[in-house]
Amino acid sequence: MHVFVAGANGQIGQHLVQEMAESDHEVRALVRHPDQGPELQKLGATETVLGNLEEDCSEAMRGCDAVIFTAGSGPHTGPDKTIDVDQDGAIRLMDTAKAMGIKRFIIVSSMRAEEPEAGPEKLQHYLRAKRNADEHLKTSGLDYTIVRPGRLTNEEGTGRVSIRARQDEFGEIPRQDVARVLMAVLDADNTRNQVFDVLSGETPIAEALASL
Repeated sequence: MHVFVAGANGQIGQHLVQEMAESDHEVRALVRHPDQGPELQKLGATETVLGNLEEDCSEAMRGCDAVIFTAGSGPHTGPDKTIDVDQDGAIRLMDTAKAMGIKRFIIVSSMRAEEPEAGPEKLQHYLRAKRNADEHLKTSGLDYTIVRPGRLTNEEGTGRVSIRARQDEFGEIPRQDVARVLMAVLDADNTRNQVFDVLSGETPIAEALASL
């Protein structure tokens, strides 16, 4: 499968490129600056393409079979940039994928995105943008999977997680394990049209996904 990765140069994205280098999938990594390309190719990207999520990416996506959206402005940016990337950028990519006949779309969201008003005030704009993107994806007609991790850490991944439609408690998960979940989702047909929270846990990723 030829997979278009938006946010490939981010922390989760770089882990994802490395994980996918060991798979049968080919990665087309979207980069904003030419100097990001060589490093991503060293990590395992099959190819890199220049593009900007705030603009049309249709040419960059041509020929791909699936999209994984790991891009994000981060919860500490201002509302305007968060809307531009996490909401409008994601929605634009969904609409482009649908118009081009790309059926599979996987997105990294956030735990509690469905109820942003319940989150800390400084994160509500971020959660609201994630919620709006998620809702658009669910009604897009694409074969979607919405992955909602808890608090992200830079610890080494364990390959063991807890996956539920909704976690009762907020927790943490290494970015490396989020990347491993994203890659596993590509090959797990039962994850199509599913939304789930993911945290560190005791269950191997493939087994946890199979239980959805």
